[in-house]
Amino acid sequence: MAEKPAPKKPANDRQAMLEALAALSVDASSPDGAVSVSVNTDGVMTRLRVTEAVSRMSPAEIADAVMRTYQEAQQESAKRSAKLMAPIGNAGYITDRLRWRVGFTPSFQEAGETVTPPVPRRTPAVTENVVLKDRSEEPAGPAEDEQPEPAESDDQYYEQGLRYRPSW
Repeated sequence: MAEKPAPKKPANDRQAMLEALAALSVDASSPDGAVSVSVNTDGVMTRLRVTEAVSRMSPAEIADAVMRTYQEAQQESAKRSAKLMAPIGNAGYITDRLRWRVGFTPSFQEAGETVTPPVPRRTPAVTENVVLKDRSEEPAGPAEDEQPEPAESDDQYYEQGLRYRPSW
């Protein structure tokens, strides 16, 4: 007896799942209501709200409230995302990441720990020579048997980000 292939899910089911994932947002608030956060389906914080109640809290207490509330929202987001993705199975990188997020525990400040404020960045003086684009390693022109590449605009150059150029 030949085994029948599993019926394919209609494309609209997949599209509905993708739309639901894109629209997913989870809100969580600290028990005292001082901090509220929203996260998206990826667990990325999309909104942070604080109330006047934080004015009575130490910086360490505020940081702790933010991290605990973020953890709660992020874990709920992972659970909801996994539930939406259940029809496609529970194996693979994405579901492994969702399981990791459910078990995620952030680092909290230790009691009595002080936080050193960041050192302010120095703004370069207008007269300093600031190089925005170093093209000194680029060849002067194409070799005889090479076709010249089209000129790269500044926008294209910076959109590509950092590049590794091997020294030959």
